[in-house]
Amino acid sequence: MEKKTSLFDNGLIWFGAGVSLAEILTGTYFSTLGFGRGLAAILLGHVIGCVLLFLAGVIGGNSRLSAMETVKSSFGNKGGLFFALLNVLQLVGWTAIMIYDGALAAGGIFSSGHWIWCLVIGVLIIVWIMVGITNLGKINTVAMTALFLLTLVLCKVIFFSGNSILTEPDDSLSFGAAVELAVAMPLSWLPLISDYTREAEKPVAATAVSAVVYGLVSCWMYLIGMSAAIGMGTSDIAQISLRAGLGVVGLLIILFSTVTTNFLAAHSAGVSGEVIGESFSKHINGKYLSVLVVLIGTIAAILYPMDNIEDFLYLINSVFAPMIAVMIADFFFNKKRSVTKEWDWTNLIVWLIGLSLYRVLMHVDIVIGYTLPDIVITAVLCVIVHRILP
Repeated sequence: MEKKTSLFDNGLIWFGAGVSLAEILTGTYFSTLGFGRGLAAILLGHVIGCVLLFLAGVIGGNSRLSAMETVKSSFGNKGGLFFALLNVLQLVGWTAIMIYDGALAAGGIFSSGHWIWCLVIGVLIIVWIMVGITNLGKINTVAMTALFLLTLVLCKVIFFSGNSILTEPDDSLSFGAAVELAVAMPLSWLPLISDYTREAEKPVAATAVSAVVYGLVSCWMYLIGMSAAIGMGTSDIAQISLRAGLGVVGLLIILFSTVTTNFLAAHSAGVSGEVIGESFSKHINGKYLSVLVVLIGTIAAILYPMDNIEDFLYLINSVFAPMIAVMIADFFFNKKRSVTKEWDWTNLIVWLIGLSLYRVLMHVDIVIGYTLPDIVITAVLCVIVHRILP
């Protein structure tokens, strides 16, 4: 009998996804809003993003299908292949960015060379992959407990070190743009969550636990980044660790958080690769493809600078927000449960309209960000079109 993940296992998996240097660094952008408005933007954005994350996980959990397999119901066999390819590309990008950030931060504490830290992180991620998602229970429990305690130490340093407020609020980032940056992180996990909820003993409950745990931890990471930028005048986790005398503790936070988050991205890239292989009636070993993604990401992290990820986050939002809008409309309103076409051109056109709408909305200052209006309009359009067409 195939081993299934428990609610506790899913909670640990998504705790690891939330504790991320990328999220801390994104949180630093919010410092220009001031603490009150910055916190409000973080919370609002995560509520929007995590509700969407929950709905995406329910679709995959109920059908026991991977994230990219659920896409086929709405966009057809070949349409699902198109989004699987896009997903693999964005996951390679994420893997490279997170290895780069982790190596940069680790190098700030123990200067052993950027490429060495990239290799160390890459090897640790591969170890996680080879152990496998359903066998990580005890290892993940130990790693997450240690990571939780280490992050508490980091919080103590940031919030109780007696630093004065150094960053004055300004208008460099609007409230709506800040909400969108908060939505961006949970939205980036939308094409992945079903890869884990399909393995759960209780899919819907596991999805709820995953979304709530991830949302709370992600808000926590954003808050750490924002507070560090406001109270300590720096967004450099390595510098914060050194000032606080954390040393090895800070290094462990960096390594653990980078490995646990990157593991999910690499694992899901492998699952998407299996879906691509099935479309061509060929078997692709997802585990080996995951390792290949880590190797490519490690090489890219060594060779290319990746300091500004804001545009990358907006690009992910513009592609996957209208995709999940169509899937939500199809699953919950149009009651589509099976693949009936090679290409579902109707839904692909609706998705393209949603993508174009998102890029237009980016130039309009909306207090709730661009994702929610884009998803609502795209989903309503999808329902209307399917009511009109036979």
